[in-house]
Amino acid sequence: MLVDDFDYFLPPELIAQTPAAARDGSRLMTLDATRKTITHGHFYDLPEFLREGDALIFNDTRVIPARLMGKKDKTGGRAEVFLLRRLDSCRWETLVKPGKKLGEGAKIVFGEELSCTVEARTDFGGRVVKFSYDGIFEEILDRLGKIPLPPYIHEELADRERYQTVYSREKGSAAAPTAGLHFTEELLAKLKNQGVNLGFVTLHVGLGTFRPVNVETVEDHVMHGEWFSLPEETARLINDTKAAGKRVVAVGTTTVRTLETAAAKEYPLKGASGVTNIFIYPGFNYKVVDALVTNFHLPKSTLIMLVSAFAGREFVLEAYKEAVREKYRFFSFGDAMFLHR
Repeated sequence: MLVDDFDYFLPPELIAQTPAAARDGSRLMTLDATRKTITHGHFYDLPEFLREGDALIFNDTRVIPARLMGKKDKTGGRAEVFLLRRLDSCRWETLVKPGKKLGEGAKIVFGEELSCTVEARTDFGGRVVKFSYDGIFEEILDRLGKIPLPPYIHEELADRERYQTVYSREKGSAAAPTAGLHFTEELLAKLKNQGVNLGFVTLHVGLGTFRPVNVETVEDHVMHGEWFSLPEETARLINDTKAAGKRVVAVGTTTVRTLETAAAKEYPLKGASGVTNIFIYPGFNYKVVDALVTNFHLPKSTLIMLVSAFAGREFVLEAYKEAVREKYRFFSFGDAMFLHR
């Protein structure tokens, strides 16, 4: 299967640079993967597509200010460290710039209270670094770090909370689970009042989610590991939902990957946690997810492959063409899709 089979044309002006005025005011394209139909509406219409007894599962990860700007200790040259995954109290997997000049032993200083030393290279071109600090690391990071917006967003974010979901609570992500950005407290309350059950998992978004696919053949791509947790309470909710003949609706591709990782280990589900490198592309057999809320994804990305595995590649690409014709807003701050079968 060729990576180029998941390409599509996107005018640059359709890449959303800022969030919608209201979270749930974004547009919503609904895809029926069985009937191959496409309808248009707004995100606040989502309750119309959900039924009493359905389970809506969210990723409650919270984005950390993962970009640290510092100076090389020896030369004073600028250096950047991008936090990906915490390994222990002091060590992190990271990406660094300039990569060629930050080998093992290099020291980067971010201020009087924080510095790090490169300990090792990783197999994905990153670095393992060890931090030295005076105080509480999380508090220092909040002061010195920046929220890492994707590279296709060129405007400053006025309110950092608009790159967080309203239900975020578990700190650890290098990027937001963007499908969840459309939900408001009021919309969640409305869904609960109509009998939709809400459940939560955690997947800390790292390199595995947004790493470019640099191979020609889909099957040759290797995902980087990301930490996840499926609470026992959520596992029970999903099992009970399935037993009652109701639907499990995943909010975002990270939630999909968490649920399907756990199902591959044990089904019916049990509470689980660990590191996942699951790669979902056409031919994958979904065990848990019956419907999906997601944004519009980059061409030739692992995320558009995941969505294509759910609804069919040709149908998904047809929907993307229609989204371009209808001038939907794309990517992290863009509009949303609801896919069901």
